[in-house]
Amino acid sequence: QVQLVESGGGLVQPGGSLRLSCVASGFTFSGYGMVWVRQAPGKGLEWVSSISPDGADTHESNSVKGRFTISRDNAKNTLYLQMNNLKPEDTAVYYCQKGGDSTARGQGTQVTVSS
Repeated sequence: QVQLVESGGGLVQPGGSLRLSCVASGFTFSGYGMVWVRQAPGKGLEWVSSISPDGADTHESNSVKGRFTISRDNAKNTLYLQMNNLKPEDTAVYYCQKGGDSTARGQGTQVTVSS
């Protein structure tokens, strides 16, 4: 059974940083690409960033490019999202998701950017 558990969210001022983590279990983590998505209040899911199974290839949405960095540690079955220079519009629940399976998503972690 796929299990994804996100952590690291919180309240941060504009310009601040947070590092999200997602611990995976129930599947061969190193064999799958992984994705971060987010959902802002009253809006639909938005793709944020993706990473290949070996971590060599990454992609970010234009809205976070240059500020967010996705990475992974396959030895620890853990996915990360380093978020710098946070903006109020980054406020959302952030979810990690198994690549190729939109139903395999964690419970999310809340990120609130506000002064």
